[in-house]
Amino acid sequence: MAIPHRLGHPNLGLGVGLRTTHFAHILDQHPSVDWFEIISENYMDSRGRPAYVLDQIAERYPIVMHGVSMSIGSTDPLNMAYLRKLQALVQRVDAHWVSDHLCWTGVATLNSHDLLPLPLNEESLAHVVERIRIVQDMLERPLVLENPSSYVTFADSTMSEWEFIRRMAEEADCGLLLDVNNVYVSSVNHDFDPVEYIEAVPHERVVQIHLAGHTDMGTHCIDTHDGRVIEKVWRLYHLAHQRTGGVSTLLEWDANIPPFEEMHAEVLKARRYMDEQLEEADEEAAPEPAANRSSVPHPATFVKSEAE
Repeated sequence: MAIPHRLGHPNLGLGVGLRTTHFAHILDQHPSVDWFEIISENYMDSRGRPAYVLDQIAERYPIVMHGVSMSIGSTDPLNMAYLRKLQALVQRVDAHWVSDHLCWTGVATLNSHDLLPLPLNEESLAHVVERIRIVQDMLERPLVLENPSSYVTFADSTMSEWEFIRRMAEEADCGLLLDVNNVYVSSVNHDFDPVEYIEAVPHERVVQIHLAGHTDMGTHCIDTHDGRVIEKVWRLYHLAHQRTGGVSTLLEWDANIPPFEEMHAEVLKARRYMDEQLEEADEEAAPEPAANRSSVPHPATFVKSEAE
């Protein structure tokens, strides 16, 4: 099948997120990792050991940059000082591409340090597309945007997230980072079909895929990146791999981080799910006992009231 396009980017293979706890192992052992993803903000202003280590790793491995504070959906003006630092880091590590999230992180210059959801309607779509174009002109390269996990929806939304993402990518001529775990988490929280989501995104624009673990609270899921990928997410990855023709795949693990070998072994499991035919699904782990689950109710879904 002739799917690849990926804005011309190659399939880098299977990568892991670069974490400080693994610096010594990577420098000493030079593990057989295809590529590393860095959190852009961790290195933009660094002049100490993290920068020193990153320079050495960038000489040996392909690097991809992933940001968390571009705030592409905010009503604040784009932070040009931030974008200049981002561009400098791109050149320093010779990054293959730059990604961030389809979200807003704050307003009135205040940063919430969270990835906040957007109302999915024509007005916000036009706003985001215009800002993506500005960023791409400044960085002189296409931007790659990720679908974040979400826990609330808006009464003003008029389209599904997958329709919004498809139109955004086409109108702004940008790339997509398809986070399969986020698709699953949001599908549980908002009661939609994750397969429909995977099928509907423009597959030729998917430059990268994210995998991660999450926490099942019983009534909802939280995107915690603190454990192994569950079988249902692996199954969605299999579908995404088939539909995209195979793209660069990365495992995120940001809390309770295990030794490097264990983290790397988790992403290498993806090889099994690249095959056309899969064995019968493994049995899911037994659900967490109810007594250990959070009592937090299902995430709110805001709906218009039927009567004022």
